[in-house]
Amino acid sequence: MAFPSAPAPLWIAGLMTLAFAAAVHSNVVFDDDPLQPVTSDEMVSVGGTVKLTCRVAESDNSSLQWSNTAQQTLYFGEKRALRDNRIQLHRSTPTELSITISEVQLSDEGEYTCSIFTMPVRTARATVTVLGVPGKPHISGIENPVQEGGTVTLTCTSTGSKPPARLHWFRGDEELEGRPDVVESVPDEPTYNVSSELTLEVSRSDDNQVITCAVDHPSLAPGDKRSEHALRVLYSPNVQILPESDLPREGEKFHLQCLGNSNPKPSSYIWEKKDGELPPLAKANGAFLHFEMLNKTDNGVYLCFVDNGIGSSVGEYMLLVQDPTAMSTSSGVDHAVIGGVVAVIVFILLCLLIVLGRYLIRHKGTYLTHEAKGSDDAPDADTAIINAEGGHSGAEDKKEYFI
Repeated sequence: MAFPSAPAPLWIAGLMTLAFAAAVHSNVVFDDDPLQPVTSDEMVSVGGTVKLTCRVAESDNSSLQWSNTAQQTLYFGEKRALRDNRIQLHRSTPTELSITISEVQLSDEGEYTCSIFTMPVRTARATVTVLGVPGKPHISGIENPVQEGGTVTLTCTSTGSKPPARLHWFRGDEELEGRPDVVESVPDEPTYNVSSELTLEVSRSDDNQVITCAVDHPSLAPGDKRSEHALRVLYSPNVQILPESDLPREGEKFHLQCLGNSNPKPSSYIWEKKDGELPPLAKANGAFLHFEMLNKTDNGVYLCFVDNGIGSSVGEYMLLVQDPTAMSTSSGVDHAVIGGVVAVIVFILLCLLIVLGRYLIRHKGTYLTHEAKGSDDAPDADTAIINAEGGHSGAEDKKEYFI
Protein backbone atom coordinates (compact mmCIF):
# COMPACT_ATOMS: atom_id res chain seq x y z
CA MET A 1 0.00 0.00 0.00
CA ALA A 2 1.51 3.34 -1.11
CA PHE A 3 1.00 6.43 1.06
CA PRO A 4 0.57 9.90 -0.47
CA SER A 5 3.36 12.45 -0.10
CA ALA A 6 1.38 14.55 2.39
CA PRO A 7 3.06 15.41 5.71
CA ALA A 8 3.31 12.45 8.06
CA PRO A 9 0.70 13.59 10.61
CA LEU A 10 -1.95 13.96 7.86
CA TRP A 11 -1.58 10.55 6.31
CA ILE A 12 -1.21 8.93 9.72
CA ALA A 13 -4.46 10.59 10.83
CA GLY A 14 -6.19 9.31 7.69
CA LEU A 15 -4.88 5.83 8.28
CA MET A 16 -6.03 6.00 11.90
CA THR A 17 -9.54 6.94 10.84
CA LEU A 18 -9.78 3.97 8.48
CA ALA A 19 -8.21 1.61 11.01
CA PHE A 20 -10.49 2.58 13.85
CA ALA A 21 -13.51 2.42 11.59
CA ALA A 22 -12.54 -1.14 10.75
CA ALA A 23 -11.98 -1.92 14.41
CA VAL A 24 -15.38 -0.51 15.38
CA HIS A 25 -17.18 -2.64 12.80
CA SER A 26 -15.24 -5.73 13.77
CA ASN A 27 -16.72 -8.00 16.42
CA VAL A 28 -13.98 -10.60 16.18
CA VAL A 29 -12.53 -11.70 19.55
CA PHE A 30 -9.08 -13.28 19.54
CA ASP A 31 -8.06 -15.80 22.18
CA ASP A 32 -4.30 -16.24 22.72
CA ASP A 33 -3.67 -14.08 19.70
CA PRO A 34 0.11 -13.57 19.25
CA LEU A 35 -0.61 -10.29 17.47
CA GLN A 36 -2.77 -8.90 20.28
CA PRO A 37 -1.01 -5.91 21.94
CA VAL A 38 -0.40 -6.08 25.68
CA THR A 39 -0.11 -2.99 27.90
CA SER A 40 -0.20 -2.18 31.62
CA ASP A 41 -1.75 0.57 33.73
CA GLU A 42 0.64 3.11 35.19
CA MET A 43 0.66 5.53 38.11
CA VAL A 44 2.73 8.71 38.23
CA SER A 45 2.91 11.85 40.38
CA VAL A 46 2.50 15.35 38.99
CA GLY A 47 5.85 16.49 37.62
CA GLY A 48 7.14 12.94 37.22
CA THR A 49 7.81 10.75 34.17
CA VAL A 50 5.73 7.79 33.03
CA LYS A 51 6.69 5.08 30.55
CA LEU A 52 4.05 3.41 28.36
CA THR A 53 5.01 0.04 26.87
CA CYS A 54 3.10 -1.94 24.24
CA ARG A 55 4.22 -5.44 23.20
CA VAL A 56 3.09 -8.26 20.90
CA ALA A 57 4.24 -11.86 21.03
CA GLU A 58 4.95 -12.07 17.30
CA SER A 59 5.39 -9.61 14.48
CA ASP A 60 3.94 -9.63 10.99
CA ASN A 61 5.80 -6.40 10.15
CA SER A 62 2.77 -4.32 11.09
CA SER A 63 3.52 -1.08 12.95
CA LEU A 64 2.54 -0.34 16.53
CA GLN A 65 1.04 2.99 17.49
CA TRP A 66 0.37 4.93 20.73
CA SER A 67 -2.54 7.41 20.98
CA ASN A 68 -3.44 9.76 23.85
CA THR A 69 -6.72 10.21 25.71
CA ALA A 70 -8.04 12.44 22.90
CA GLN A 71 -7.18 9.75 20.33
CA GLN A 72 -4.36 11.86 18.97
CA THR A 73 -1.50 9.78 17.61
CA LEU A 74 1.66 10.19 19.64
CA TYR A 75 4.02 7.76 17.87
CA PHE A 76 3.55 5.53 14.85
CA GLY A 77 6.51 3.17 15.00
CA GLU A 78 9.55 5.43 15.23
CA LYS A 79 7.74 8.43 13.76
CA ARG A 80 6.62 11.25 16.06
CA ALA A 81 3.08 12.38 15.26
CA LEU A 82 2.38 15.00 17.95
CA ARG A 83 4.63 17.95 18.57
CA ASP A 84 5.00 17.70 22.31
CA ASN A 85 8.59 17.61 23.49
CA ARG A 86 7.50 16.01 26.75
CA ILE A 87 6.75 12.82 24.80
CA GLN A 88 9.82 10.88 23.68
CA LEU A 89 10.48 7.54 22.01
CA HIS A 90 12.02 5.04 24.39
CA ARG A 91 12.15 1.89 22.21
CA SER A 92 10.77 0.77 18.86
CA THR A 93 11.10 -2.83 17.59
CA PRO A 94 8.81 -5.05 15.52
CA THR A 95 7.32 -6.41 18.77
CA GLU A 96 7.52 -3.38 21.12
CA LEU A 97 6.78 0.33 21.16
CA SER A 98 7.66 2.23 24.36
CA ILE A 99 7.33 5.97 24.92
CA THR A 100 7.87 8.29 27.90
CA ILE A 101 5.93 11.34 29.01
CA SER A 102 7.87 13.71 31.29
CA GLU A 103 6.67 16.60 33.46
CA VAL A 104 3.32 14.87 33.77
CA GLN A 105 0.31 17.09 34.48
CA LEU A 106 -3.10 16.26 35.91
CA SER A 107 -4.56 16.71 32.42
CA ASP A 108 -2.44 13.79 31.18
CA GLU A 109 -4.54 11.34 33.19
CA GLY A 110 -6.78 8.93 31.26
CA GLU A 111 -6.77 5.97 28.88
CA TYR A 112 -4.01 5.62 26.28
CA THR A 113 -4.44 3.28 23.33
CA CYS A 114 -1.91 1.00 21.66
CA SER A 115 -2.90 -0.25 18.22
CA ILE A 116 -1.39 -2.62 15.63
CA PHE A 117 -2.51 -2.17 12.06
CA THR A 118 -3.44 -5.67 11.05
CA MET A 119 -6.69 -6.78 9.51
CA PRO A 120 -8.64 -6.34 11.68
CA VAL A 121 -6.88 -3.67 13.78
CA ARG A 122 -6.04 -4.89 17.28
CA THR A 123 -5.93 -2.50 20.26
CA ALA A 124 -5.08 -2.46 23.97
CA ARG A 125 -5.64 0.26 26.55
CA ALA A 126 -3.49 1.53 29.41
CA THR A 127 -4.90 3.76 32.14
CA VAL A 128 -2.54 6.44 33.42
CA THR A 129 -3.38 7.66 36.92
CA VAL A 130 -1.82 10.98 37.86
CA LEU A 131 -1.36 11.65 41.57
CA GLY A 132 -1.72 15.19 42.81
CA VAL A 133 1.17 15.75 45.24
CA PRO A 134 -0.09 17.29 48.50
CA GLY A 135 1.46 20.52 49.69
CA LYS A 136 3.45 20.78 52.91
CA PRO A 137 1.03 20.80 55.84
CA HIS A 138 0.47 24.00 57.80
CA ILE A 139 -0.35 24.03 61.52
CA SER A 140 -2.40 26.90 62.93
CA GLY A 141 -3.53 27.64 66.48
CA ILE A 142 -0.09 27.07 67.96
CA GLU A 143 1.21 30.62 67.57
CA ASN A 144 0.36 31.76 71.12
CA PRO A 145 1.37 30.12 74.42
CA VAL A 146 -1.22 28.27 76.51
CA GLN A 147 -1.56 28.45 80.28
CA GLU A 148 -1.06 25.29 82.31
CA GLY A 149 -4.32 23.38 82.74
CA GLY A 150 -5.90 24.97 79.68
CA THR A 151 -6.80 23.47 76.29
CA VAL A 152 -5.57 24.28 72.80
CA THR A 153 -7.07 23.35 69.43
CA LEU A 154 -4.67 22.94 66.53
CA THR A 155 -5.58 22.73 62.85
CA CYS A 156 -3.46 21.09 60.15
CA THR A 157 -4.16 21.76 56.45
CA SER A 158 -2.69 20.28 53.28
CA THR A 159 -3.72 21.30 49.75
CA GLY A 160 -3.53 19.92 46.21
CA SER A 161 -3.68 16.17 46.86
CA LYS A 162 -5.23 13.60 44.55
CA PRO A 163 -6.57 11.32 45.86
CA PRO A 164 -7.21 13.08 49.19
CA ALA A 165 -4.27 12.83 51.58
CA ARG A 166 -4.49 11.58 55.16
CA LEU A 167 -3.15 13.59 58.08
CA HIS A 168 -1.53 12.23 61.26
CA TRP A 169 -0.72 13.99 64.55
CA PHE A 170 2.26 13.30 66.83
CA ARG A 171 3.48 14.63 70.19
CA GLY A 172 7.15 13.69 70.19
CA ASP A 173 7.13 10.05 69.05
CA GLU A 174 3.59 9.42 70.36
CA GLU A 175 0.81 9.39 67.76
CA LEU A 176 -2.29 11.31 68.80
CA GLU A 177 -5.89 10.87 67.73
CA GLY A 178 -7.31 13.95 66.02
CA ARG A 179 -10.76 14.54 64.62
CA PRO A 180 -11.62 12.83 61.29
CA ASP A 181 -10.12 14.55 58.26
CA VAL A 182 -12.26 17.09 56.45
CA VAL A 183 -11.94 16.76 52.65
CA GLU A 184 -12.89 19.59 50.29
CA SER A 185 -12.66 19.47 46.51
CA VAL A 186 -10.88 22.33 44.75
CA PRO A 187 -13.14 24.18 42.26
CA ASP A 188 -12.31 23.47 38.60
CA GLU A 189 -9.52 21.07 39.60
CA PRO A 190 -9.44 17.33 40.32
CA THR A 191 -7.56 17.90 43.61
CA TYR A 192 -8.56 18.15 47.25
CA ASN A 193 -7.75 20.18 50.35
CA VAL A 194 -7.61 18.19 53.58
CA SER A 195 -7.70 19.49 57.16
CA SER A 196 -7.64 17.92 60.62
CA GLU A 197 -8.11 19.26 64.17
CA LEU A 198 -6.43 18.22 67.41
CA THR A 199 -7.47 19.36 70.91
CA LEU A 200 -5.01 19.02 73.80
CA GLU A 201 -5.19 19.62 77.54
CA VAL A 202 -1.75 20.93 78.41
CA SER A 203 0.39 20.70 81.54
CA ARG A 204 3.81 22.10 82.37
CA SER A 205 5.40 18.88 81.08
CA ASP A 206 4.09 19.80 77.60
CA ASP A 207 6.24 22.94 77.47
CA ASN A 208 8.59 22.71 74.45
CA GLN A 209 7.00 19.44 73.34
CA VAL A 210 7.15 19.11 69.54
CA ILE A 211 3.76 18.72 67.84
CA THR A 212 3.97 17.24 64.34
CA CYS A 213 1.45 17.01 61.50
CA ALA A 214 2.50 14.48 58.83
CA VAL A 215 0.97 13.80 55.40
CA ASP A 216 0.29 10.25 54.23
CA HIS A 217 -0.13 9.91 50.45
CA PRO A 218 0.79 7.42 47.67
CA SER A 219 2.93 10.06 45.98
CA LEU A 220 5.13 10.50 49.06
CA ALA A 221 7.61 8.41 50.97
CA PRO A 222 6.86 8.19 54.73
CA GLY A 223 7.86 11.38 56.47
CA ASP A 224 8.48 13.32 53.25
CA LYS A 225 6.15 16.16 54.16
CA ARG A 226 5.51 17.23 57.75
CA SER A 227 5.36 20.33 59.87
CA GLU A 228 6.71 20.61 63.42
CA HIS A 229 6.03 23.23 66.06
CA ALA A 230 6.92 23.39 69.75
CA LEU A 231 4.17 24.00 72.29
CA ARG A 232 4.69 26.86 74.71
CA VAL A 233 3.01 26.38 78.07
CA LEU A 234 2.84 29.08 80.76
CA TYR A 235 3.07 27.83 84.35
CA SER A 236 3.69 29.19 87.85
CA PRO A 237 7.05 28.79 89.65
CA ASN A 238 8.22 25.63 91.34
CA VAL A 239 10.57 26.95 94.07
CA GLN A 240 13.70 25.31 95.50
CA ILE A 241 16.32 26.89 97.84
CA LEU A 242 19.93 25.76 97.49
CA PRO A 243 22.56 26.47 100.22
CA GLU A 244 26.13 27.43 99.41
CA SER A 245 27.35 24.48 101.52
CA ASP A 246 25.86 21.72 103.66
CA LEU A 247 27.88 22.77 106.76
CA PRO A 248 27.40 26.50 107.36
CA ARG A 249 29.87 27.50 110.13
CA GLU A 250 29.67 30.39 112.53
CA GLY A 251 31.79 33.36 111.51
CA GLU A 252 31.92 32.41 107.81
CA LYS A 253 30.28 33.98 104.76
CA PHE A 254 27.29 32.10 103.39
CA HIS A 255 24.46 32.50 100.88
CA LEU A 256 21.18 30.89 99.83
CA GLN A 257 20.02 30.72 96.21
CA CYS A 258 16.33 30.64 95.27
CA LEU A 259 15.50 28.68 92.09
CA GLY A 260 12.09 29.33 90.55
CA ASN A 261 11.42 26.96 87.66
CA SER A 262 8.64 28.65 85.67
CA ASN A 263 7.52 29.96 82.30
CA PRO A 264 7.97 32.86 81.92
CA LYS A 265 10.97 33.27 84.19
CA PRO A 266 10.36 34.72 87.66
CA SER A 267 9.94 38.49 87.77
CA SER A 268 10.36 38.98 91.55
CA TYR A 269 11.97 37.34 94.59
CA ILE A 270 11.08 38.21 98.21
CA TRP A 271 13.09 36.82 101.15
CA GLU A 272 11.67 36.48 104.67
CA LYS A 273 12.53 34.73 107.91
CA LYS A 274 9.75 32.70 109.42
CA ASP A 275 8.56 34.05 112.78
CA GLY A 276 10.90 37.03 112.63
CA GLU A 277 12.84 39.58 110.60
CA LEU A 278 15.89 38.99 108.44
CA PRO A 279 19.18 39.23 110.42
CA PRO A 280 20.98 42.63 110.19
CA LEU A 281 23.92 41.04 108.33
CA ALA A 282 21.68 39.22 105.82
CA LYS A 283 21.24 41.06 102.51
CA ALA A 284 18.67 40.02 99.86
CA ASN A 285 19.76 40.45 96.25
CA GLY A 286 17.19 39.01 93.83
CA ALA A 287 17.44 35.24 93.89
CA PHE A 288 20.26 35.33 96.52
CA LEU A 289 20.30 35.91 100.27
CA HIS A 290 23.85 36.75 101.46
CA PHE A 291 25.13 36.39 105.06
CA GLU A 292 28.25 38.49 105.68
CA MET A 293 29.10 36.56 108.88
CA LEU A 294 27.06 33.68 110.19
CA ASN A 295 25.88 33.69 113.77
CA LYS A 296 23.86 31.18 115.75
CA THR A 297 21.17 33.81 116.03
CA ASP A 298 20.72 33.34 112.25
CA ASN A 299 19.27 29.87 112.84
CA GLY A 300 15.71 29.44 111.63
CA VAL A 301 13.46 28.85 108.62
CA TYR A 302 13.95 31.15 105.62
CA LEU A 303 11.25 31.70 102.99
CA CYS A 304 11.62 32.71 99.33
CA PHE A 305 8.47 34.02 97.57
CA VAL A 306 8.66 33.86 93.76
CA ASP A 307 6.23 35.43 91.26
CA ASN A 308 6.28 35.32 87.44
CA GLY A 309 2.98 37.02 86.57
CA ILE A 310 1.21 33.69 86.03
CA GLY A 311 1.30 32.67 89.67
CA SER A 312 3.43 32.69 92.81
CA SER A 313 4.98 30.05 95.05
CA VAL A 314 7.19 29.81 98.12
CA GLY A 315 10.15 27.68 99.15
CA GLU A 316 11.56 26.96 102.65
CA TYR A 317 15.04 26.25 104.03
CA MET A 318 16.08 25.43 107.60
CA LEU A 319 19.41 27.08 108.49
CA LEU A 320 21.46 25.49 111.31
CA VAL A 321 24.76 27.28 111.96
CA GLN A 322 27.52 24.94 113.18
CA ASP A 323 29.97 25.79 116.02
CA PRO A 324 33.50 25.65 114.49
CA THR A 325 35.12 25.03 117.95
CA ALA A 326 32.97 22.02 118.66
CA MET A 327 33.68 20.68 115.23
CA SER A 328 37.47 21.09 115.76
CA THR A 329 37.29 19.38 119.22
CA SER A 330 35.39 16.52 117.76
CA SER A 331 37.96 16.23 115.03
CA GLY A 332 40.79 16.24 117.67
CA VAL A 333 39.09 13.45 119.62
CA ASP A 334 38.86 11.37 116.50
CA HIS A 335 42.58 11.77 115.84
CA ALA A 336 43.40 10.86 119.50
CA VAL A 337 41.39 7.67 119.31
CA ILE A 338 43.11 6.66 116.10
CA GLY A 339 46.53 7.40 117.63
CA GLY A 340 45.74 5.31 120.75
CA VAL A 341 44.73 2.32 118.68
CA VAL A 342 47.94 2.53 116.65
CA ALA A 343 50.04 2.74 119.89
CA VAL A 344 48.37 -0.38 121.33
CA ILE A 345 49.05 -2.32 118.14
CA VAL A 346 52.74 -1.28 118.18
CA PHE A 347 53.05 -2.28 121.87
CA ILE A 348 51.60 -5.73 121.22
CA LEU A 349 54.01 -6.28 118.32
CA LEU A 350 57.00 -5.30 120.48
CA CYS A 351 55.93 -7.72 123.24
CA LEU A 352 55.65 -10.53 120.73
CA LEU A 353 59.13 -9.80 119.39
CA ILE A 354 60.62 -9.85 122.93
CA VAL A 355 59.00 -13.17 123.86
CA LEU A 356 60.08 -14.74 120.59
CA GLY A 357 63.68 -13.54 121.07
CA ARG A 358 63.95 -14.94 124.60
CA TYR A 359 62.57 -18.28 123.47
CA LEU A 360 65.16 -18.57 120.71
CA ILE A 361 68.04 -17.61 123.04
CA ARG A 362 67.04 -20.18 125.72
CA HIS A 363 66.94 -23.08 123.28
CA LYS A 364 70.31 -22.15 121.84
CA GLY A 365 71.96 -22.19 125.35
CA THR A 366 70.54 -25.62 126.15
CA TYR A 367 72.10 -27.10 123.04
CA LEU A 368 75.52 -25.68 123.85
CA THR A 369 75.36 -26.98 127.45
CA HIS A 370 74.63 -30.56 126.39
CA GLU A 371 77.44 -30.47 123.89
CA ALA A 372 79.88 -29.22 126.55
CA LYS A 373 78.90 -31.99 128.98
CA GLY A 374 79.79 -34.62 126.46
CA SER A 375 83.21 -33.20 125.74
CA ASP A 376 84.54 -32.71 129.30
CA ASP A 377 86.36 -36.08 129.72
CA ALA A 378 86.37 -37.24 126.05
CA PRO A 379 89.76 -37.91 124.44
CA ASP A 380 88.36 -37.27 120.93
CA ALA A 381 85.31 -35.86 119.12
CA ASP A 382 83.52 -39.18 118.62
CA THR A 383 83.74 -40.00 122.28
CA ALA A 384 82.48 -36.53 123.16
CA ILE A 385 79.34 -37.02 121.04
CA ILE A 386 78.70 -40.46 122.56
CA ASN A 387 79.15 -39.04 126.06
CA ALA A 388 76.80 -36.14 125.25
CA GLU A 389 74.07 -38.48 124.06
CA GLY A 390 74.38 -40.73 127.06
CA GLY A 391 75.12 -38.03 129.58
CA HIS A 392 71.55 -37.79 130.74
CA SER A 393 71.39 -41.52 131.43
CA GLY A 394 74.57 -41.32 133.46
CA ALA A 395 73.16 -38.55 135.51
CA GLU A 396 70.17 -40.64 136.30
CA ASP A 397 72.48 -43.51 137.40
CA LYS A 398 74.35 -41.22 139.71
CA LYS A 399 71.13 -39.95 141.16
CA GLU A 400 70.03 -43.46 141.94
CA TYR A 401 73.43 -44.29 143.49
CA PHE A 402 73.30 -41.49 146.01
CA ILE A 403 69.76 -42.38 147.06
